[in-house]
Amino acid sequence: MMRRRTTLLTGCTALVLALGATACGGGPVSAGGGDKALGGQTVTVAGVWSGTEQKNFQKVLDAFTEKTGAKTQFTSTGDNVSTVVGSKIEGGNAPDVVMVPQVGVLKQFAQQGWLKPLSKKTEQAVDAGYAPVWKKYGSVDGTLYGLYFKAAHKSTVWYSPDALEQAGVKPPKSYDEMLKAGQTVSDSGLAAFSVAGQDGWTLTDWFENVYLSQAGPEKYDALAAHELKWTDASVVDALTTLGKLFKDKQLIAGGQKGALNTDFPGSVEKVFGPEPEAGMVYEGDFVAGVAKDQFGKKVGEDANFFPFPAVGGGEAPVVSGGDAAVVLKDGKNQKAAQALLEYLSTPEASAVWAEAGGFLSPNKKLDLASYGDDVTRATAKSLVQAGDSVRFDMSDQAPAAFGGTKGAGEWKLLQDFLRDPSDPKGTAAKLEAAAAKAYQD
Repeated sequence: MMRRRTTLLTGCTALVLALGATACGGGPVSAGGGDKALGGQTVTVAGVWSGTEQKNFQKVLDAFTEKTGAKTQFTSTGDNVSTVVGSKIEGGNAPDVVMVPQVGVLKQFAQQGWLKPLSKKTEQAVDAGYAPVWKKYGSVDGTLYGLYFKAAHKSTVWYSPDALEQAGVKPPKSYDEMLKAGQTVSDSGLAAFSVAGQDGWTLTDWFENVYLSQAGPEKYDALAAHELKWTDASVVDALTTLGKLFKDKQLIAGGQKGALNTDFPGSVEKVFGPEPEAGMVYEGDFVAGVAKDQFGKKVGEDANFFPFPAVGGGEAPVVSGGDAAVVLKDGKNQKAAQALLEYLSTPEASAVWAEAGGFLSPNKKLDLASYGDDVTRATAKSLVQAGDSVRFDMSDQAPAAFGGTKGAGEWKLLQDFLRDPSDPKGTAAKLEAAAAKAYQD
């Protein structure tokens, strides 16, 4: 699954991958000694990545091997990381390192006593290179267990420059402007938006962006922790705002029925495929990879994005997702595992994948020049400059029964709302009932 305002430090050339490469501070970058001190050891790593993502992460692991002498072995778990890792631990075959894609799962692992705290060296690198919010999402009860290596920027609206140009509209600066621009696009013959309603997670992302901007970060945090009920007026307001788009059949390709039959790759195809049906599609930075790899679009020319616009009088939202590296207590190679995380905390490690593409790093010490194109650079800059105002995907923070299960909880209830957006208050009540059950309160 694709879940899923400081000044950048420049002048650090993070692309130097040879042994003895230097970090931004000028001293040597070391991971476990930097002198092949870990030769003969093998670090086992598990994570959700497959295909291109797995190949690109393997390049990072190979660079670690080149630096330290430690070999690596990666296993793809598929989406259900907690089940796969739990069974490996029970079978006495725990991996050394796991790339965890959800805050809720990281917390679950820590509470089950599966994790080792990260080394002082990794913690110092996080303190120096990351906005504090990333340390918060990697910590449980004040202890740092997770290093966010790969991030997603989920506040990007992707569009066909041709479609907007033909309609005579420019990228909007507010949510109301976006709906108005969408009306103009649909008047010109294309639907405004392609919505992936078949995948409930995309609808949670729509809601989260509207809610973060309209209600603000404090209420967002309270709702994510279920300290605020889903029946709160702020939730009803956000659903009402979202409903303005969902109920307008002119704005959505195929109307509500069409949206509910469109999955995420299909939503990208409706904008960037051979027979376009819409001018815009909202989802994270990973839309660019689908447009480029599956439909041959040149990012920056045939496909571009504008930031998800501010709603009402709020700030423009920056919602993120990410994969955190954790060290398992039952892993057999603790020293090499901690050395791998020390390496992953460096801009040098991030630069390997940044150059390959399909990657964003929350590490502000990574030189933007490491990214392969201007659009990715702009997305990465937006993520890093958002600093502490970044908020992690709310559904990824929730128990899986509410925020991460197909055909249940928030996913299903927002699909029902897309089908019939006429009763925001009733939908909020159903969301609260499902949340209360999942959070067991």
